[in-house]
Amino acid sequence: MDIIELKEKVKNGYTVTREEAQEIYNSDYEALTKAADELREYFCGNNFDVCTIINAKSGKCSENCKFCAQSAHYNTHIKEYDLLDEETIVNDALDKYNRGIPRYSMVASGKGLTAKDIDKVCSITRKIYEKAPGIKVCISGGIISEESFEKLKDAGITRIHNNLETSRNFFPEICTTHTYDQKIDTIKAAKEAGMEICSGGLIGLGEDYKDRIDMALQLRELDVHSVPVNLLNPIKNTPLENNEPLSMEDVNRTCATFRFILPKALIRLAGGRSLMEEFGKSAFKSGANAAISGVLLTTKGASIEEDMERFRELDYTVKAV
Repeated sequence: MDIIELKEKVKNGYTVTREEAQEIYNSDYEALTKAADELREYFCGNNFDVCTIINAKSGKCSENCKFCAQSAHYNTHIKEYDLLDEETIVNDALDKYNRGIPRYSMVASGKGLTAKDIDKVCSITRKIYEKAPGIKVCISGGIISEESFEKLKDAGITRIHNNLETSRNFFPEICTTHTYDQKIDTIKAAKEAGMEICSGGLIGLGEDYKDRIDMALQLRELDVHSVPVNLLNPIKNTPLENNEPLSMEDVNRTCATFRFILPKALIRLAGGRSLMEEFGKSAFKSGANAAISGVLLTTKGASIEEDMERFRELDYTVKAV
């Protein structure tokens, strides 16, 4: 494969096939990452989308996702609590915004938010916007109905997060308490309500690189704009506790291939950045152009201040995209 020729075709609107994506993944490493970085600059410029999250509702989740510390199926000894109070979340959002983070997401454990939770999230969102009108607020709340998405949108939620996690074929190896189609239906319901979508998955679950490609192709079909790439951070007492984290080369090949498949998307390094060299700095020159910064859900994240300096050194302009 001539990766340079294919890069130019993508610039001109060409859509890569599954077979080509597999060749891309296995192409010369240096040429691949360089071409992906050029595609990122061509389609997205130097804009860099940074968000931060709060573990707004923790633990006691009924789902059996094998990677997750918050599942009630595994004894991981994490803190468990219902949806945090308004003051705590609003103050946290303002703190992160004042430190330069333009996008803020409330992440709630569980299969889906209750009607009471939806109303509370709406109230919290309105209060955040009263204090910081320039912020962008997102929600990750599992399987939600279109009617509830419409309520969230009316309150000011701009984007919903719902990871596919992996490919359709590999998903049953990771979770059996809900289906791949339930996730896709949730994403479609959010789109029907007029919301932006943030959806990606984890790498290092034991999947093949072809599963990562299949996930990216599904995300392309769903027209997803923000694509989180999480590197599995093996959690003790979960079924995947003995998985070896992927190499930085595998991470970068994944990000670069995703850039060819999803040339205009935000490829967002998310969980597991603490396991990466320099918190994933090389991935930001391999097609990635977004990140989650600060404290994560149950694992260590990257310092906001160090991240902002890191992004400036890479000549990125931080903004909500």
